[in-house]
Amino acid sequence: MKKLLAVLSGVLLLSLGSGCAVNRATATVENPAALTNLKTMHVIKLEADGRGIDGLIADKLRTRGLTVTTGAEKPENVDALVTYKDKWMWDITMYMLELTVTIREPKTEFPLGTGNSFHTSLTRKSPTEMVDEVIENIFKQGK
Repeated sequence: MKKLLAVLSGVLLLSLGSGCAVNRATATVENPAALTNLKTMHVIKLEADGRGIDGLIADKLRTRGLTVTTGAEKPENVDALVTYKDKWMWDITMYMLELTVTIREPKTEFPLGTGNSFHTSLTRKSPTEMVDEVIENIFKQGK
């Protein structure tokens, strides 16, 4: 009986503990050729973004040789718009739980490519690392 209780306790602890260590990094690209022709982009800053995620995304895109602007308004002459959604959680400190970035055709706002990064507290990454992961995955799918 003691062995059975010990085994059940171990299984319970493993199942409870493993739920906290979840991570996911995905990307989908509708038309890979469309991404290779992009030269200029505009990251649409979320009104509630007080953490500068738009700037991190713009900086990462610039490392790929793109000309990138940011702001709440949509400019006229860009090859793509970039939108994002970030979700934050508290676990002793605030951390980014999830980031979704979408590269869109500027006139119709049709998604050309979307990337997502989801990391719970035990596998958390910095905002810069999550931006890097998402952007790299989008462009990897676009090859």
